[in-house]
Amino acid sequence: MWRGSAAPPGPPSRPSWRPCRLSGGRAGAVTGRAAPLLLLLVAAAGRAGASAAGGPEVHSLRGTWWLSNGNGSVVLRGDVPGCVHTALHRRGLIQDPYYRFNDVMYRWISLDNWTYSRPFKTPFDVRKWQKVNLVFEGVDTVAQILMNNVTLGRTDNMFSRYTFDITSVIQEVNFVEVRFLSAISYATQQSSCHKAYSIPPACPPPVQKGECHANFIRKEQCSFSWDWGPSFPTQGIWKDVRIEAYNHYHLIYFSLTSFFVKSAQQWSLEVQSVFDVVSSKPIAGLVTVNIPKLQTQQTFSVKLQPREGSIVLLVNISKSSTVEAWWPNGHGKQTGYNMTTTFIMEEGYQIEKFSKAYFRTVELVQEPIPGSPGLSFYFRINGRPIFIKGSNWIPADSFQDRVTYDTLWLLLKSAADANMNALRVWGGGVYEQDDFYNICDELGIMIWQDFMFACALYPTDQNYLESVKAEVSHQVRRLKSHPSIILWSGNNENEAAIASNWFSIPHADLEVYIKDYVMLYVKNIRETVLTEDKSRPFIASSPTNGLESVKEGWLSQNPYDTHYGDTHFYDYISDCWNWTVYPKTRFASEYGFQSWPSFSTIEKVSSTEDWSYTSNFSLHRQHHENGNDQMLQQIGHHFKLPQSTDPIKKFKDMIYLTQVMQAQCIKTETEFYRFSRSEIIKGEGHTMGALYWQLNDIWQAPSWASLEYGGKWKLLHYFAQNFFAPLLPVAYEDKGVLYIYGVSDLHVDHKLTLRVIVHTWSSLEPVCTLAKDGVIIKAQNAVPIYKESINDLLGRCRNCTRKSCVITFCLVGEDGLQSPVNHHFLSSLKDAVGLEKTQLNASISQRDDIYIFALQTTAVAPFVSLDVGSIKGKFSDNGFLMTKKKKAVVFYPWEPTSVEELEKSLTLTSLVDIV
Repeated sequence: MWRGSAAPPGPPSRPSWRPCRLSGGRAGAVTGRAAPLLLLLVAAAGRAGASAAGGPEVHSLRGTWWLSNGNGSVVLRGDVPGCVHTALHRRGLIQDPYYRFNDVMYRWISLDNWTYSRPFKTPFDVRKWQKVNLVFEGVDTVAQILMNNVTLGRTDNMFSRYTFDITSVIQEVNFVEVRFLSAISYATQQSSCHKAYSIPPACPPPVQKGECHANFIRKEQCSFSWDWGPSFPTQGIWKDVRIEAYNHYHLIYFSLTSFFVKSAQQWSLEVQSVFDVVSSKPIAGLVTVNIPKLQTQQTFSVKLQPREGSIVLLVNISKSSTVEAWWPNGHGKQTGYNMTTTFIMEEGYQIEKFSKAYFRTVELVQEPIPGSPGLSFYFRINGRPIFIKGSNWIPADSFQDRVTYDTLWLLLKSAADANMNALRVWGGGVYEQDDFYNICDELGIMIWQDFMFACALYPTDQNYLESVKAEVSHQVRRLKSHPSIILWSGNNENEAAIASNWFSIPHADLEVYIKDYVMLYVKNIRETVLTEDKSRPFIASSPTNGLESVKEGWLSQNPYDTHYGDTHFYDYISDCWNWTVYPKTRFASEYGFQSWPSFSTIEKVSSTEDWSYTSNFSLHRQHHENGNDQMLQQIGHHFKLPQSTDPIKKFKDMIYLTQVMQAQCIKTETEFYRFSRSEIIKGEGHTMGALYWQLNDIWQAPSWASLEYGGKWKLLHYFAQNFFAPLLPVAYEDKGVLYIYGVSDLHVDHKLTLRVIVHTWSSLEPVCTLAKDGVIIKAQNAVPIYKESINDLLGRCRNCTRKSCVITFCLVGEDGLQSPVNHHFLSSLKDAVGLEKTQLNASISQRDDIYIFALQTTAVAPFVSLDVGSIKGKFSDNGFLMTKKKKAVVFYPWEPTSVEELEKSLTLTSLVDIV
């Protein structure tokens, strides 16, 4: 029995690649749903079990494969699912690819052509089966697939499923090869083959240290580099691979979408099943759908047509049952119902499919608003308008096989814990794995799902369009059962790229690119989406003017128009505390500021000489042009820059200040969007969404993220927990007048007390306190609740000037309802008078699985940061303004730790510690 212990067969000869686009490699590319996955038995394929007598045989080929480079000089074992980089790293042949400058040092890996191969014994009698398929859930990206030296086909799309008929090829003992072509070489070839006109951009900006022509390959676009990530154009079998053997028919897709029929006041479910039908004649049968908790059982007579047979059933939910809808985080429960679907056909075997049925409706409302030109742009879930609070999601790692369930759970739970109800899966990454969407369903995180096109123009030749169509059809079928997904969006910023002419295309030539744009996103992607899924809205791009863009032929003059659709907004130069620079938009789907990750995160991938803000490493890691300088400039508006003579202290102080700056900037901007939800001023307002850029990091580097690589919360994420709170008072100044708004996402009105407290920087005793009772905070609204000129306020609070005082405020109810305590600075902190060096200390105690940090201060301390280095976990609060002598902060560890470890690792910092 071959156990993979002997040397692998010699490296296979290289395929003779056709120089231009591959075709014919989509051998039924989009078929099949991921089967149960079990570990591989080394000699035979891993068994995932047949469902019933005569049911299909499904066997996984996951596990250890052989891996060799183009000339056979490197041979090793590698895991499937996996990629070349992680295989080399796990075998100790390369360092951590993220260490120091390795992204550039290891370019050779992506430039080589690698081959994955393995023998396996067929674990069943081939003669018993009418059809046997080899199914790849994901191949990254360009490869020739061979079995027993027969070419089965080719792959050229990372996002499609590939199914190859091996009925006539499979033997008792088999040898499978996946011969990859470098994605970099392929993209260059495809670009040079497109001779009629150029398709920009050719290459990323030099600061990104990336590869060219990412738009010519259907692969994760940011794998060629981005302004927050490295260039690692991977090669590998990145998802499951398996053998499926069956007679008569085989279920390849199964999905559920819910609808509420208003006329009947009844929920219904559309159940869609797609089969590969081997039989040459139609097969009749019965399908029974049973949802016990909803007293719903229906049986349907069905007929499967030869080849790809599709059945669509409409199940009406019993009116005698009360259906609990699926609600976003903060708005209700995420109820799902167990459902069994049984297929009993005249021929063949019985199939029993267990699934979860969710009920929710979604509408993207674009209607005229009284007193405002343009249209609204907001989401109604189950008939209720929902203010979208959240961020943008990027791939959690350059190497997808390192992204585990635990990785996803930690990041997504952190989003939910920060009061987020939505994330936008951005179009330059990947369609996420099933676990991602399952967790979002469970946590109530709504997903704005981009298709994978970003910041570029794309080809529209026939092969490319067919590949995209197969990709979109597969992904929509795979994902549409998830209630968390509320929107399909065609691309990231490509409408804006043409409208604003990012690529300096001569005016006379624009027509061809506009035609390509409509062809790809409207006639191809949109048509495919509408065929597959009528249960959710579709927009062609982000930012877009929505229906106005459609009216203007899908490309608006100004996709950033605040009166329509969504906007992306970045301004690193203006003072971010000045709310008047922000767009009073209908929906803010991208905005942000950079910061550096914690020293403990950077330390893992750097060496001592790198620990300076101006080191080669710090420059190398910054992929956004002038990013490090822009952070300094933004910090300089309000804070003194560190001057320590100790270089490592100075570096840590800089990191701290970038995080303080980022948190305060995004707080100011997000609060502006939240208090704009209910008002129209000069025709602008009714803002109903705030998704900052970005939630997570792909590696350890300066970026816009609020969660560091590894999941550690930056100060911004702690601030988000507050600025996304369901009940929040927000303050801003206009022409010397202080306004406080009460912002509520709660479903009922509340009568509350507004407490406003003024402190001098030099004392822990308040100078004056105001309590305003009987403040009505309207449900799902933002209302002005307090107004006073700053001069009157300072006059009332004797001994106060703008520079010597700070305002804190909160909302409190009789029933224990309470908002976070918010703050408003009356001057830059670099000008603050009376700030004193404080004695900050913490004593740590354990209570069950959590740790209490009892903090004490001798003076008012701004931006108090608790950092426990590499110990994984989160605090209940961080980065706060400490105006009382004592404060208890809870630490929730994500792994076992101890009081001693925490004491040893703790660094306490406040603004006055920065010298």
